[in-house]
Amino acid sequence: MTTNDSQPPPSLRVRILHYWIRITRPIDKERRGEVRVRLRESSHPGFDFFLLVILSCTIATMGLLTDSVAIIIGAMLVAPLMSPILGMGMASITGDGHLLRDSVSGVIQGAIVAVIVSFLWTWLNRNLPFILLQDVPGEVLARTNPSPIDLTVAVAGGIAAAYALAQPHLSAALPGVAIATALMPPLCTIGVGLALDRMDIAGGAGLLFVTNAVTIAFAATLVFFALGFGPKPITTTNRLPPSLIFAAVLTISLMIPLTYVSVNFVQDATDARRIEDVVQEEVVRVLNSELVELFVDRDGDVISMNMTLRTARPLYYQDSVALQEAIAGRLQEPIQLVLNSVIVSQLDPRVPPTHTPTPTIGPSPTPTRTATPTRTATATATQTPTNTATPTQTNTPTTTPTPSVAMVDQTLGRGLRLRQYPEGPIIGTLREGDPLIVLYGSDIVNGLVWIEVMDKDGRFGWVPQMFTTIVTVTPTPSITPSRTPRP
Repeated sequence: MTTNDSQPPPSLRVRILHYWIRITRPIDKERRGEVRVRLRESSHPGFDFFLLVILSCTIATMGLLTDSVAIIIGAMLVAPLMSPILGMGMASITGDGHLLRDSVSGVIQGAIVAVIVSFLWTWLNRNLPFILLQDVPGEVLARTNPSPIDLTVAVAGGIAAAYALAQPHLSAALPGVAIATALMPPLCTIGVGLALDRMDIAGGAGLLFVTNAVTIAFAATLVFFALGFGPKPITTTNRLPPSLIFAAVLTISLMIPLTYVSVNFVQDATDARRIEDVVQEEVVRVLNSELVELFVDRDGDVISMNMTLRTARPLYYQDSVALQEAIAGRLQEPIQLVLNSVIVSQLDPRVPPTHTPTPTIGPSPTPTRTATPTRTATATATQTPTNTATPTQTNTPTTTPTPSVAMVDQTLGRGLRLRQYPEGPIIGTLREGDPLIVLYGSDIVNGLVWIEVMDKDGRFGWVPQMFTTIVTVTPTPSITPSRTPRP
């Protein structure tokens, strides 16, 4: 009887693990202990942690409100959310219950503090505006539609941060910024959405934060397991840790809502682009006008449109009917149209204006009134004197309220948007220093004083009064009436 002492060939999984060990730098036991101690110390939420959360959230909120990418990235340099997230991954692979409890507590408490701080800053700016918010900033809207691309970025950032933390010769600072970029701005966007009463913004940012947090934790768990941080060496274990399997399943399950949101977003964007192209073409063809602003909303099978046009002539009811029929025919869908028109004058420097004389109708502006009193003496033939006095009456100008002259000011160089009515559709953009004629309309909306103005292009609209400065004009001496006796 012969015995076969040869060992079976290693499985594919074992060969992959051995190949991974050969290409990566080995992590010795002492280094693994240092990493675990460092994460255990930095994941515990204390005074330093919350102070950095408040400061980074303040900077990030200012960057979101001012729509500044540079400020948002600067806020990430002090964001402390890297350690708790990586601590969750380390605790999942090592079974350290104390580290897991501190890490989860740090992430939850830090998220709550960040949302509250961003909410307070946005609420304060809404009631005492130091940053002009005429529309929702683009950096805020960019964090309300999570997609599989965001999940991919979070996986890459988590892998980079965990690997850099484990390797002693690499710095974890830059990967930490990448993780903070994926976590702190969505948290601040949640607070901004709540302060603006926009639950769609808060909900989208909340989904993005949960996606990034779970994905980064899973990526850290995977890297720590591959580097040998598990309870058993990577070459001797026969199966993957349950925590790693659970994290992978949770991460993959997030692809379902993200894919659904992404598909709907792409469909809505495609449909909106098609509608905008049709509307622009029909506005030019039917009314020979320019589309300034378009709001589209679907109510069942009906498309509701509210558009603002810039036109050189007044528009009438028949024009709106013709435009609505033309757009509905192109889209093959019923629409409801609300049309706002802004009349502008078109001037060509090559064509000088034609002088048109204005006839003067009526009597002379200086009426003359002659009084001829006659005194008759006795019947004696004497010379009868005649006293004639001709007073000259001069018209006195009546005091009439005159529109004041102002200029756009205190916008920090960002300019100002001219609206059709307070917080209404945008009909134009004004630059710092542009002259304005302040008219007689005034209104208060959401605690902000709005005034009616006319800009240098002859457009009538409304702007916040706080961003205008009255220009002092030297008064013209008034005319004093005189009475000239005539002998």
